[in-house]
Amino acid sequence: MATATYAHTDAAGVATPAADTMALVGRILVAWLFVPAGFGKIAGFAGTVGYATSAGLPMPQIGVAIGLAIELIGGLMILFGFKTRWAALALALFAIVAALFFHNYWSMPEAQKAMQQINFNKNIAITGGLLVLAAFGPGRFSVDGRRRTP
Repeated sequence: MATATYAHTDAAGVATPAADTMALVGRILVAWLFVPAGFGKIAGFAGTVGYATSAGLPMPQIGVAIGLAIELIGGLMILFGFKTRWAALALALFAIVAALFFHNYWSMPEAQKAMQQINFNKNIAITGGLLVLAAFGPGRFSVDGRRRTP
């Protein structure tokens, strides 16, 4: 009987260095989005709270503080591959909430609909990527991967 192999595993189902490298690069690119955004919310906290208030976010100061923590801490956890699955799930939830509150194109003025729909769809796609990361993990080039390697 033939054994199926995939680009990311060998015949025994063990991850290849190429797959681990792609997972590392993917984690860096995900962190590239979230970590600077978290720092930006620290630097411009009052402005971000004002924007969250105008978007109708309940308890905007608390919401922005939670978002800041999720983006910054979750982004760093993804970068280093520490508790990656939990961080990816938290960031996925964050991305969905952000899409619904800040990119709700269906209720925007006509001039803003197209741009907000693009941003909404990007958040949905980012959520999909984060769910894949939560499902398959960070690869061996990570803190999580190092703890599993004998």
